[in-house]
Amino acid sequence: MPDYKARPPLSYYRTALPGVDYSELQGKLIVIEGPDAVGRSTQIRGLKPWLEEAGHAVLDTGMARSALAGKGIKEAKQGNTLGPVTMTMYYLTDFADRLENEIIPALRAGVVVLTDRYIYSVMARAIARGENRAWIEKTAGFALVPHAVFYLRAEVQDLITRVVVGRGAFDYWESGLDNGFGHNMYDSFVRYQSRLIRVFDSLAVPYGFEVIDATRPPVEVFESLKTSVSRIFEPQEKSQAEHPRKPAQRVDALPNVKSASGRK
Repeated sequence: MPDYKARPPLSYYRTALPGVDYSELQGKLIVIEGPDAVGRSTQIRGLKPWLEEAGHAVLDTGMARSALAGKGIKEAKQGNTLGPVTMTMYYLTDFADRLENEIIPALRAGVVVLTDRYIYSVMARAIARGENRAWIEKTAGFALVPHAVFYLRAEVQDLITRVVVGRGAFDYWESGLDNGFGHNMYDSFVRYQSRLIRVFDSLAVPYGFEVIDATRPPVEVFESLKTSVSRIFEPQEKSQAEHPRKPAQRVDALPNVKSASGRK
């Protein structure tokens, strides 16, 4: 199994995108990962303004938000007809579009890119549905290595509680019903999310995830994330103290950087 922990941030995992000068990328790429209903979006809603208050321009992005494939993914999922490979290729297309048109331009401008899931969720979903791990890792090899990947980890019973209390219903795709993991929504959710957690666990070491205990109250998880995220900026803050620079621009003021909106 390949080990990517030693890869420098903002290099690529396997295959470089043509026409990209990676030496020009000056921003920070921070990923929040984890299974469905673990609380990623909640933590990002707190981290974004916290980073902005610290003087950083922030691009908030995530899966199924690309101009090219985002709408198509949502429409295809409404019909509950997507096969595993088609779903994987749809999400890879979505990621490639956001990488080229949002993430790389933002990093080139020195922006902090804060993403709700990354290529690892695409990989984990594919592997949990029985697709070949070597194939999906190779196919997703154009992704940039983040500065940090924070894996919000919880057990499946914690996820069930959050779904029941927070949403009141299980989701067809989050329950893996497309793959027939169970005879009903609950059983399928338990089996699919259990497999998804095991896959994330297997990705944690080779991809250098920092595991965050997400079974704790959200405020405690947030404090842990703030401490870890702060460490990413320590060398930069020391340099800026010695050589003051102008404040960072807002994302919406930067050219060729699209602001991502929506959730999933």
